[in-house]
Amino acid sequence: MNDQYSPQGFRMLPTGVKHLLILNILFYVASLVVQRSTGIDLDNYLALYFVGCDMFRPWQYITYMFMHGSVEHIFFNMFALWMFGYILENYWGTRRFVIFYLVCGIGAGLFHSAVIWLTSAPVLSAINTYALDPSPDALIQIYNDHFVNIIRPDWVTEVTNAWRANPYDNDYGMLSTNALMDVYNRHIIGIPTVGASGAVYGILLAFGMMFPEQRIYLYFLFPIKAKWFVIGYAAIELVTGIMGTNDGIAHFAHLGGMLFGLIMILMWRRHREI
Repeated sequence: MNDQYSPQGFRMLPTGVKHLLILNILFYVASLVVQRSTGIDLDNYLALYFVGCDMFRPWQYITYMFMHGSVEHIFFNMFALWMFGYILENYWGTRRFVIFYLVCGIGAGLFHSAVIWLTSAPVLSAINTYALDPSPDALIQIYNDHFVNIIRPDWVTEVTNAWRANPYDNDYGMLSTNALMDVYNRHIIGIPTVGASGAVYGILLAFGMMFPEQRIYLYFLFPIKAKWFVIGYAAIELVTGIMGTNDGIAHFAHLGGMLFGLIMILMWRRHREI
């Protein structure tokens, strides 16, 4: 293998990578055709929803990784799949590569679901506590604590002003509780996850572990060793995920793909040593 690695077109397209590319493209095209011809959004059935959401189905842990939200989304995921995947498949073989890819994708979904559960549990608990003793001040407090990046401030302001003008109207407590639960269901546990990014990040990690000294040309210009490239991407995903930027990207799913990829590689290495 050469000392440097730089993408130079589709020179190698092994079986596993080829079929994964085809499947992802077929799913994307099918979602567009079905949406335009019938009005049915396949994301409602094939994207990954949180386990506590009414839209959740078990098969979504597999199907979500073949769904994508835009041309740019699928292009960059598929380019990265080929860019790092074809070398790994030639190194590991098709069977091991495909198993690794699927496990990383499923693991990414599981890890993402676990993070949603951990972060949403305090919100649900706060809503239940609020429902027992609702008040304008409590509504503002729960908004500031849990919904400041989700709910429009005008909504809270209008309700609290009307409530203070009619302090003995119990309907405001029930209405505000229902509104908070609706936001919780729609914007915290009801956001679907799509894309092969979790599996691709697992592939990226594997490339960095298998070929740590290989150079990748960042933006096709700046050479960087694979191990530092992987560490940098993981650090960015961790910091961005913790900061909670609400950018619509499932950063912890990316980290989950890396985590499950790391576990698999360590298990394989251990098995080989035994």
